[in-house]
Amino acid sequence: MNITSEEWGTYNGKEVCRFRLTGTNGSFVEITNYGATIVSIVVPDNKGELGPVILGFNELDGYHNDKCYIGSTIGRVANRISNAVFKLNNKSYQLEANDFPNSNHSGASGFHTRVFDFEIKEHALVLKLSSETGEGGFPGKLDFTVSYYWTDSDQLFVIYEAITDEDTPANFTNHAYFNLSSGVNNVLNHRLTILAPYLLEADPTHIPTGKIIPTGEKTFLGNKIKDRLIVADKLATGINSYYVVEKKIGKKSSEPVAILDCPDSGRRLIVYTSYPGVMVYTGDYLLSDHPGLTGENYHPFDGLCLECQHYPDAPNQPSFPSIMLKAGENYFEQIVYEFRRTNDRSPALGNVGG
Repeated sequence: MNITSEEWGTYNGKEVCRFRLTGTNGSFVEITNYGATIVSIVVPDNKGELGPVILGFNELDGYHNDKCYIGSTIGRVANRISNAVFKLNNKSYQLEANDFPNSNHSGASGFHTRVFDFEIKEHALVLKLSSETGEGGFPGKLDFTVSYYWTDSDQLFVIYEAITDEDTPANFTNHAYFNLSSGVNNVLNHRLTILAPYLLEADPTHIPTGKIIPTGEKTFLGNKIKDRLIVADKLATGINSYYVVEKKIGKKSSEPVAILDCPDSGRRLIVYTSYPGVMVYTGDYLLSDHPGLTGENYHPFDGLCLECQHYPDAPNQPSFPSIMLKAGENYFEQIVYEFRRTNDRSPALGNVGG
């Protein structure tokens, strides 16, 4: 695996680069240190033709003006916090309310708009960021690292690490929008499997009620995305739900949490994670002011997000597993995106740095 870099501009006086991690088979991943963002993932279809399988932009300006977190690293806390407030150690912390009365993806001070320091190692691109106490309303100085590994068998390992000097909530994910057709079509005919028997019941603003319920009508077992849409007054409402994995998946497990298939291209995405669940978002509100990788602006349902993470609104839900990172403790979670062709019967999950 080879890693190269090129200058891509500046932001707030800091150098922004675009990195390319290329496997021996020609497949590659592009990442920028602006927002620790995955810019593109390019893998073959069933005919062996290479093409992008996530949404992204060819120019840095596309990310500066993006409001949909396309490909971005999300932190300090992914997803929503109800009423943009939480209590910790008998003290209340007020956050930015950027999603109705709630906070979503940590607001304008989130990691998606920050320029990360970078280090290229033998098999990894390592991006680092220090978030000072009080940023976005969160307590504690947080030192955060995200490492990207691309293997010769088309697997992208994303590893999150963090440490803080004060107790603080922490929940990191990536907000890639997948489209395995290389943008030829939207994702409505993609087939999705979510290997989770439960999801979090939520109110109309997507804040959990605290109840964990069977997936019911939102079950995905190879179903087409369009078959799970709710259509009213000619407007389609998709899925924006957190699915709860029955047991925590170990980092070396061969059991996936999600499988996405594109029958037209023959590409398949298999997702593994150490997180206890995955947020499935079908891109209902997706819009872009800039053309994407295929030259067209993005619209609703052009991409699907599979955001592996801890439970949303956990700081305000006593029955949910805590996301509080205690001072001096180490945060470690990982996500693995494995790409295959449906006519490929090679073994599953490989090793980092292969």
